[in-house]
Amino acid sequence: MADLSDFTSLHVGGPARDFVEVATEAEIIAALEAAGDSPILIIGGGTNMLISDAGFAGTVIRISNNQVKEEIDACSGATLTIGAGENWDDFVASTIERGFAGMETLSGIPGTVGAAPIQNIGAYGHEVGEFITRVRTYDRQKKELKTFTNSECDFSYRNSIFKTEPGRYVVLDVAFQIRQGEMSEPITYAELATKLGIEIGERAPVKKVRETVLELRGAKGMLLSPTDKDSWSAGSFFTNPIVSQVIADQLPADAPRWPTSDGQVKTSAAWLIQQSGIEKGQSHGGAKVSTKHVLALTNSGNATAAEITELAKIASAAVKAKFGIELQPEVNLVGITW
Repeated sequence: MADLSDFTSLHVGGPARDFVEVATEAEIIAALEAAGDSPILIIGGGTNMLISDAGFAGTVIRISNNQVKEEIDACSGATLTIGAGENWDDFVASTIERGFAGMETLSGIPGTVGAAPIQNIGAYGHEVGEFITRVRTYDRQKKELKTFTNSECDFSYRNSIFKTEPGRYVVLDVAFQIRQGEMSEPITYAELATKLGIEIGERAPVKKVRETVLELRGAKGMLLSPTDKDSWSAGSFFTNPIVSQVIADQLPADAPRWPTSDGQVKTSAAWLIQQSGIEKGQSHGGAKVSTKHVLALTNSGNATAAEITELAKIASAAVKAKFGIELQPEVNLVGITW
């Protein structure tokens, strides 16, 4: 019986009833069909999930399919089709090494290619949905292959159809359209622009942008390291709240505000947590707020999933009490009630 703490970046989680590792599309589909209608849990890098101490009473399928299935070169760029099990940052690094541009701000995000569209991962002003042309999946409900175009994925902030219909679609591979070039897209994120020494809206060499993003993420404890327990996290535990203009107007003047296309306002979960009295290094049992960034909850070495959950609820309650805003977990909670 596999101990799921061995397969997650938080190093917590109880046993799996059934556990299978798969490396090809045929093996993925066979494992899904063998599971039938029983609960399944897909694990790639295990970096965006918090699994309960009781484990998972179903089939855990760990995917390591990392094949590049298709590549169509064109004078303006390429379409790359990547297997779901490919390490995300390895993929991003490979695009830059081969002279492509656009994905450099997404450097250093832990996880796999297959998980990227589910969460519509993003950082420093860009989201993966900008580059995806299609996502090929296995539909567990209809027991058949299903391919989604970009528009059919229903991408929004940290969300997609794959997240709103959990467990139904299992990602097999993802196709990306990226351009050739040595310069980045215009930098829209103030912190990144400042670190690069440029003005917002200016461009920078893609290799320099990647190096700078990795430096910023490392300083925030958002790069995984087997020797640094302060990085034993699931990345950002909470999403940045999107609130009405009325609620945004009630926040202090120095609260971060980013208007959204639908007339609402996104603010910073990290800022809210800090201003509500939660401090870096604050702990609950073996769970700890990262000493580098309050948005990362870490395992100091002997934490349980219950302790990490409780620390998250302490932070969320503090924000609710001070600002009246409900924080929502960005991580996938498995067997845990929020």
